[in-house]
Amino acid sequence: MRIPAILFVVISVLVAAFWAFVGQPVPMPPSPLVADEKLQCVSYAPFRDGQSPLGDNTVITPEQIDDDLARLAKVTDCVRTYATELNLDKVPEIARKHGLKVLQGIWLGGDPAHTAKEIGVGVQLARQHDDVIIGLIVGNEVLLRGEMSAQDIAATIRRIKERVDVPVTYADVWEFWMRHRELADVVDFVTVHILPYWEDFPVPAEEAGAHIDSIREQVARAFPGKEILIGETGWPSAGRMREGALPSPSAQARALHDILTIAHQKNYRVNVIEGFDQPWKRRLEGTVGGHWGIFDAYTRAPKFAWGQPVVDHPYWKSAALGGILLTGAIFAAAAAGLRRRPAALPSLRWPVWTFVAVSALAAGVTAGWAVAKLPLESLHWWDWLRSGVLVFVAIASPVVAALALTAGVRLPSFAEVLSPRATPSAVGSGLDSTGRLLGWLLIVLTLLATVSALGLVFNPRYLSFPFAAMTGAVFAFIGPAFAGRWQGLPRAARRRGLSETFFAATLAGAAIYIVLNETVSNWQAVWLGGLFLILAASLIRARDGQKPA
Repeated sequence: MRIPAILFVVISVLVAAFWAFVGQPVPMPPSPLVADEKLQCVSYAPFRDGQSPLGDNTVITPEQIDDDLARLAKVTDCVRTYATELNLDKVPEIARKHGLKVLQGIWLGGDPAHTAKEIGVGVQLARQHDDVIIGLIVGNEVLLRGEMSAQDIAATIRRIKERVDVPVTYADVWEFWMRHRELADVVDFVTVHILPYWEDFPVPAEEAGAHIDSIREQVARAFPGKEILIGETGWPSAGRMREGALPSPSAQARALHDILTIAHQKNYRVNVIEGFDQPWKRRLEGTVGGHWGIFDAYTRAPKFAWGQPVVDHPYWKSAALGGILLTGAIFAAAAAGLRRRPAALPSLRWPVWTFVAVSALAAGVTAGWAVAKLPLESLHWWDWLRSGVLVFVAIASPVVAALALTAGVRLPSFAEVLSPRATPSAVGSGLDSTGRLLGWLLIVLTLLATVSALGLVFNPRYLSFPFAAMTGAVFAFIGPAFAGRWQGLPRAARRRGLSETFFAATLAGAAIYIVLNETVSNWQAVWLGGLFLILAASLIRARDGQKPA
């Protein structure tokens, strides 16, 4: 029993050291803002958890807007809106109360009636609040969505300019301005969106400032004599990687520090997207869509302070404690299995304890990470169910696998687990209750991994990489799959099951495609691809109809 105790101490120290390391604050550059200076402008959408502009039941009260603008007024001099409906026409009046200016949005789209209503209200607001509204942004990424032609947008802007005295512009991704340069003739200034994370070739956070400055210079050369407003720029604090672009709290803070520093040096206007996280955007853009705010969606508090270090894993102490407790459960299960080991089997060999230790380390390091990601990556009930089951498998598998390893239980095939006639057989054949539970965990893990793999092959743009939860589960099965001869089990006739072969081939092929598609710069994709390959190898080792030789 000394071996499990010693290994438990060693692995616990490693788990604690890992979380202490990743829990360290990440240093930031000096604040881009001088004393008492605020951001030039911030995008504002009022939707909180459960609210969405996509539904018919959302009610945004003036009181809710007032509360939001009171918070934003502490960090910015201006807010940008995108539409006038859902009481957003109240923003200019409330903004005046808090000393804020407004870049008033008018939503253009494919519904002519709705567009006409937006234009009517927007024009009226510009006339009534010309002391607050510093510009009308007529249309947002309409060309990107393909809902109107550039000619129709230009005609709409001309009609609006005849009715208002404030500057008028149109906003779109910078590439669409470069494709439709004729729009510059009808606007008072050019409003471009430059989002390094969403570029066709994503840019890492530490390069975001230089990238945005380079693109702005390119746009400025294309439109000499026109002011260039960066109408949207920012960085997400959570979500999946895109090549080398990693969303995280420290990455968000670093990108914004660099962007604003360069903007100050070169004296151009920047509107940050966005004020508050918008949970509803997760329906359209996955996890990352709901985490662009500089204020948290739920606490309504700022995510970071300018010039101050940022912690990416504020829960690290709880994660370390949880990992150590899980490690303890794994080694306790291994010790229990050793007591249950049949006398007919030889003594346990040291490589088996190595498999247990590696599994415990993988689970202890990633379990807390998986739990923390669960609410971030779960929106609908089926997301919660799928992710919740995966987290359960990630925690249960290493415990059950450790018990099976030391007790001399083989990894059963799918056919054995699913067959109602399968019963415990001779010593070492392994299909007792522990073997059956281990087999069910492997089946569930395989199904969840396959669903994730196929999603990342056929529709990957907005899907997250479940690498944290997969790690503990996948590593748990390495021992039962590969430690047969070190367990001292009798040799078995090997007949690979067709199901295991099919899933193994699917996972292996998907792993290769995912890494090539996401590039090796995306460590999340490489990590998950590696897990799929390990799981595929474990499945190949599963035996159909194991019989002692």
